[in-house]
Amino acid sequence: EVEEVIEQADYLYGSGETEKLHQLLVQHKNSDDAELLWRLARASRDLAQLSSTSAAEKRQLAYEALEYAKKALEKNESNFAAHKWYAICLSDVGDFEGIKTKIGNAVVIKEHFQRAVELNPKDATTIHLIGIWCYSFAEMPWYQRKIAATLFATPPTSTFQEALRYFHMAEEADPNFYSKNLLFLGKTYLKLNNKKMALLWLGKAKDYPAHTEEDKQV
Repeated sequence: EVEEVIEQADYLYGSGETEKLHQLLVQHKNSDDAELLWRLARASRDLAQLSSTSAAEKRQLAYEALEYAKKALEKNESNFAAHKWYAICLSDVGDFEGIKTKIGNAVVIKEHFQRAVELNPKDATTIHLIGIWCYSFAEMPWYQRKIAATLFATPPTSTFQEALRYFHMAEEADPNFYSKNLLFLGKTYLKLNNKKMALLWLGKAKDYPAHTEEDKQV
């Protein structure tokens, strides 16, 4: 039963059938299966990302997604995808709760991403997301740094060099897997004043075939 649902879910995910996928998986929200639950978290988040979803629904779906991911982790602590989606959903909820919560959750988010990579070193998306985490902290404005200093004895910090290392690691794990990784390689090289490399990667991002709404935005 569970295997069949997962097979069906993965087919719908591969076909970009976001609404149908969510309808299928939400019927199993009381499941004890971590594989089903993290997929439901991802599907809820994907539904929230659609431009046709209202602001109120986006918020509700973000909180539901976090609950499902949390439950997936409780059911199987060694499931890499449960760690990955818990971190992503926790970050999303931070967008609704404001900058203090977002910075406060940052350390937990990074820990779950790192745990996901330990469990699955080939998952390029998670490595990319650690890069994004580093990039955000490297370019954090002074007023946010002040908030971070009040929340942590030792506030989390990062550098563009560290971000670059993760974006390259993601590219090595799965070359050309994601338009946004190419874009951020370019953006990070710009921050490091390496125009030649920046142009190389930004060119690759521009020429990337658009499959999703996000690719088109890139």
